[in-house]
Amino acid sequence: MKIGFIGLGNVGGKLAGSLLRNKFDLTVRDLDKNLTKDFEIKGAKVANSARELATQVDLIITCLPSTKICAEVMEADDGIISGLSKNKIWLEMSTTDESEIKRLAKKVKKKKAIPLDGPVSGGCHRAATGNIAIFVGGERNTFEKILPVLTVMGRKILHTGELGSATVLKIITNYLASAHLIALGEAWTVAKKYNLDLAKAYKGIAVSSGNSFVHETESQVILNGSYNINFTMDLVSKDTGLFNDLANKLNTPLEISPLIVKIFKDGQKKYGSRAWSSMIVKRMEDLNNIDFRADGFPPELVDNEPEEKGYEI
Repeated sequence: MKIGFIGLGNVGGKLAGSLLRNKFDLTVRDLDKNLTKDFEIKGAKVANSARELATQVDLIITCLPSTKICAEVMEADDGIISGLSKNKIWLEMSTTDESEIKRLAKKVKKKKAIPLDGPVSGGCHRAATGNIAIFVGGERNTFEKILPVLTVMGRKILHTGELGSATVLKIITNYLASAHLIALGEAWTVAKKYNLDLAKAYKGIAVSSGNSFVHETESQVILNGSYNINFTMDLVSKDTGLFNDLANKLNTPLEISPLIVKIFKDGQKKYGSRAWSSMIVKRMEDLNNIDFRADGFPPELVDNEPEEKGYEI
């Protein structure tokens, strides 16, 4: 199977890297020529347009930062849709809007191609090693056809049901992660104010009912002071907005979600759109004139688990 990958950013570049590392026939496309040059040196082919890429491969994967950019890549005159033909597969791995997935899917189906949504979860450090989780929505038969590709990019693969269901589940998990991160900011504030040993507090939370994936990962770079989670404030603002918008479409009043949207908008205003998303806890540091530093924590997360073939859960 020939694979095309569009979007070689923090997440996409690592997912595409797993495909290349595992000897798949890979063609890439990104506006950043330095990124595509690096892939070309390692053996990938480089397409001059999204349309060209789509005509040359069997599976087209997109991993892009916003719904607007994805729509442009799909619908431009030299975009993906113009290069689709019967039985080609489009796998959208961006975190995007469920209704937008379905809108674009209709255009994909008109070309007799097959759409799937396949967002990932677990952090850039796990994307780098092929150990990230992948949710996939869409035709079961097509999911099974590309499963060998998915099990190289990720470890735990879940078929969530119909097209769009993977995107909704991803939006929900991102909302929970954002809520956990904001709560951690307040938890670290109280721990610091009480003069707890923050390194010991980290261990205590990790073995308690208050533990979370966000604590195990993001607390480390917070305590280090780098905040470097390889994910930026603007992307979290987008994700929390998607969750809140979905709730509004479902006529579902929520209490915490609107506050989280407000907090991340404030963080983006204070520290910048491209600030690391973990810096949202700095609002508490600044408000209380403290910091959450402790010795022995890394400036950036590294996945120490060995790369292994993924599987469906």
